[in-house]
Amino acid sequence: MTRSADGDESSAAPDPLAPDPRVRAARPTDADRIRELQGFLRQPNPDLLEYGLAVGSALVSVADGRTVGYLLPVDAPNRPGVHLAELVVDPDHRREGRASGLLSAVIADANGPVTLQAHPDNEGALALYDGLGFEVVDRRTDAYADGDALVLRRE
Repeated sequence: MTRSADGDESSAAPDPLAPDPRVRAARPTDADRIRELQGFLRQPNPDLLEYGLAVGSALVSVADGRTVGYLLPVDAPNRPGVHLAELVVDPDHRREGRASGLLSAVIADANGPVTLQAHPDNEGALALYDGLGFEVVDRRTDAYADGDALVLRRE
């Protein structure tokens, strides 16, 4: 419940794009934990992760001083916007708003559209992306070893 200036209470939902204090830029000391978390992905890209760690583009979500999630944005130098290459939250810390916090940080800093891809069966992720204003714009046949990928975009 929140209270307005005139004292009335409301059950307004929190802003899903508000900054999350649990999110920060990844540090070199986060690298080993991020590599562990990458194992939860359907199709990890270790080389891309190492590049992201080297250039400092990764963001992390932290609980009690421990990295429990990360997002790897990839900028395209020849066009505006950013592609979200990897996003994962430790299963023990899911449903705590951590993926929303990571996504919101990238959306706030994006200088154009934000894109990502997701498996069509990942209903939780698709609901999250929909709630943050992403729309399905394409389907990539056989993008994953076990099927297609949906391409989502947020302007």
